[in-house]
Amino acid sequence: MAYTLEFADSVKEQLKSLTAHQRAIIIDSVEKQLINEPLEETRNRKPLRPNPIAPWELRIDNLRVFYEIASEESNVVRGYKEGNTLYISGKAVKL
Repeated sequence: MAYTLEFADSVKEQLKSLTAHQRAIIIDSVEKQLINEPLEETRNRKPLRPNPIAPWELRIDNLRVFYEIASEESNVVRGYKEGNTLYISGKAVKL
């Protein structure tokens, strides 16, 4: 079953803080890896321990995309991680 990707409004601001190359990598990877079976654990996709951000993480090189399945037909990307720093809406967040 193919899912429809639906980005949260805050994602636009988050993506603006990245380089054009990073944005292209993230969007391409999200489209390829989360369209089908986004809840299946893989080498680059894993469930997280309970936290206030999102239940799933997608690793893309040194970037991280945090997402959740909002319904049976869509998912929402919440933020990204560079190194040990998590960014939500372009701001560093401490877990």
